[in-house]
Amino acid sequence: MDKIIRMLIVSNDAKLREILHFCFDGWGYDVTLWDQHKEDVELIKRVSPDVIVFDVHSARANDLKICSLLKNDCLTASIPIITLINKRHLRSHLLSLKYGVDDYLIKPPDPLDLRVRIEMAVRRFKLSFHANPLTGLPGARVLEEVVRDRLKKGSDFTMGYLDLDNFKSYNDVYGYLKGDNVIMHTAYILYSTLKQAGNDEDMVSHIGGDDFAFITTPDKYETVCQNFIFVFDRVTPFHYPSIERKQGYVVASDRTKQLRKIPLMSVSMAVANVKKGSCLNDIIQINERIAEIKKYLKTMPGSKYMADRRDGNPKSADSGPLLHKLNYSVQPYRPLGQILLEKKLLSDEQLEEALRMHWKRGVVLGEVLQELKFVREEALMEALRLQESFSQKI
Repeated sequence: MDKIIRMLIVSNDAKLREILHFCFDGWGYDVTLWDQHKEDVELIKRVSPDVIVFDVHSARANDLKICSLLKNDCLTASIPIITLINKRHLRSHLLSLKYGVDDYLIKPPDPLDLRVRIEMAVRRFKLSFHANPLTGLPGARVLEEVVRDRLKKGSDFTMGYLDLDNFKSYNDVYGYLKGDNVIMHTAYILYSTLKQAGNDEDMVSHIGGDDFAFITTPDKYETVCQNFIFVFDRVTPFHYPSIERKQGYVVASDRTKQLRKIPLMSVSMAVANVKKGSCLNDIIQINERIAEIKKYLKTMPGSKYMADRRDGNPKSADSGPLLHKLNYSVQPYRPLGQILLEKKLLSDEQLEEALRMHWKRGVVLGEVLQELKFVREEALMEALRLQESFSQKI
């Protein structure tokens, strides 16, 4: 285990306490034993357990009241609670889920089974606690752990950081709900790009707001960045009304409260390649290097990415930053949802609901629309034919 798990065991069964303490203490856990339930959340806060194991004699509400108290306290709500119960009380124990119980085992538990349940629960809650609530992607804490693990192993890897240009203006003009849609869409594009162009072990992280990061390898980052920018520049304009989309800007106040024409959203991607023998030895140095690149990129219009390949060796062929601006014109494109809107087969509200499911679950939009019964199959097939014919004319 990377971190010592602190567990609280509550049971008035002295023999069970002895067995569990012997096993888990031997496995390196930090074990605290209580012989009775204490309906005082503050006492549990002092123990600060990573997981709580309650020995419940029956599924009586009084036995489980503490579970409800823990789940209703913001400082203890994320602590996994596993209960131990006699088999004859199993049916009534199902009712205890409403009190905040996360898992259960039949008494007497196999200590190894309990250990597996505990480690799975701790990992699950850790990931959910550090995940971004909007996109469900792991946050900065998980990203830091992945980077430190790569550094520790000495393996070559690439860390990329991206944020959206002019997102604040979009949020100010159209509101945070529309802004959330842009964030979810960006997360979906980045995740899909890594899956298609990256490696199995690559990861995407949502740092917060319109800031994202990803981990890949030096041989993959260019394809990842190019593919992401191509898709982003092609589909993001459809988050704007048709007038702004055609004119290529919105009129909004800048940071000095002056009205000006603000271009449609673009993306800046800062990349650092960390190779064996690199001068980048910790995550702080990597972040500083990326922040330096990002600051420079934000002074330039349009979508672009820059890779800093410095490794501390002045004679290295890859000793300086490399700026990339894709030389292509964004081809006209009509998303399926846009076609259905134009044909008045779908409302704005229905499309937004379907898109959120599409981005969250990664299911093809057409399948989502049929699942929600927003569009008949015949109308959907006709829209797909129109989309295909439009693409062939380009």
